[in-house]
Amino acid sequence: MGEEKEQLEEQEASELERVTRERDEYLDALQRLKAEFENYRKRVAREQGEFVARATERLVKKLLPVLDDLERALEAAAEHEEAKLEEGVRLVHRELADVLAKEGLVEVATDGAFDPHTQEALLAQPSSEEEGTVIQVLQKGYKLGDLVLRPARVVVSAGEATGGATTEAEAADPAEGEAEAATEDEAEAATETDAGAGAATEGDA
Repeated sequence: MGEEKEQLEEQEASELERVTRERDEYLDALQRLKAEFENYRKRVAREQGEFVARATERLVKKLLPVLDDLERALEAAAEHEEAKLEEGVRLVHRELADVLAKEGLVEVATDGAFDPHTQEALLAQPSSEEEGTVIQVLQKGYKLGDLVLRPARVVVSAGEATGGATTEAEAADPAEGEAEAATEDEAEAATETDAGAGAATEGDA
């Protein structure tokens, strides 16, 4: 009986030792994994920062010639050389547009029907164009890849106008326009009546 008890205790101690050893191994592996993930996170953050810095550096270097041309245009303006000023501004615009185009900037297309995904309609006007067609661009829009940085602000066609011309009063309130017209007719009739009465009085005299 005593021997069985000792064997049981030994088995329990052995099992406890095994479980404790496995626990320590799992905990050690988890700590190593945590350390590796923390190192990975720091490395990715550092690489992203370096990438952004390189991209900014590249873009700024491309914009330096544009800055030089702009300074020359300002010098021409100070000397009242209008022809050189216009040429300088055109050159700055062209170089800046080229730099941005190389970075992936694309102008939003505004030909044809209105596109609510890339355009913003600020006004609708009657025109001979089909309803919903863009008839004027108030501000250009731009895309960077598939991302719309700024929608194009446009005027769209409301179709051909119907009916005759209306006054501002009639357009605002048709009933008010009719009342004004009736008042004018009454005033004209009263004037004609007064004129007729005057003529009759002169004839009697």
